[in-house]
Amino acid sequence: MSRVRPVSGGGRAVEVAPERLDGWFARFGRRHGGVVSTAVTPDRCLVTAVDGATAEVSAAFGGFVPAGQHAGLVLDAVLANATASRRIGLLLVRLGGHSIGVAQDGVVLVSTTDSRQVHGRNKAGGWSQQRFARRREGQVRVALQAAADDAARVLAPRVGELDAVVLGGDRQALDALRGDRRLGEVFALASPRVLDVPEPRRAVLDEAAARARAVEIVVRETPPNS
Repeated sequence: MSRVRPVSGGGRAVEVAPERLDGWFARFGRRHGGVVSTAVTPDRCLVTAVDGATAEVSAAFGGFVPAGQHAGLVLDAVLANATASRRIGLLLVRLGGHSIGVAQDGVVLVSTTDSRQVHGRNKAGGWSQQRFARRREGQVRVALQAAADDAARVLAPRVGELDAVVLGGDRQALDALRGDRRLGEVFALASPRVLDVPEPRRAVLDEAAARARAVEIVVRETPPNS
């Protein structure tokens, strides 16, 4: 089943595997009375249906070639981009653990996974709350340092081999890692999309490797009474 999430400004984003793109867009066209046009730029592809609904794809890796304005549904540029062979770095981090690896065409080749105890927030007041907060801050610091060390060991030496890096997990935890000088080149390769993942485990990393290949399509239906 495709993953779906709401997007700002209305509409939804759907993750679609490269092999399913043809079928997905064919069904989109049938639901909306057919496709009027496909507009392709290096950065995005916008498919417009007869009833005004749109399906937009941003180029996650590289750009769309060739660009142009077409009548009807023309997916050559999107399919070529989506099915290209790529080596992707994966950096999944939450406060309780991390999973890091390198995947080729959706298959994890190298990986490391670790978990760390980080207590939840204590709502009690007084001295016990302060002591608990200090303990939690220390646990968070240790967990993030372990994630940074593993990313520096697994990803940083392989930056030259990677086509991109896909991030996942907690945005605050990822932002904390951005400050590590050893990871500057790793984050320079990071795609804008951050995968929403549960506590990182090896199985979660395998799933993220497959999702990294997926194309995110932003669908906006015809506004009511338009």
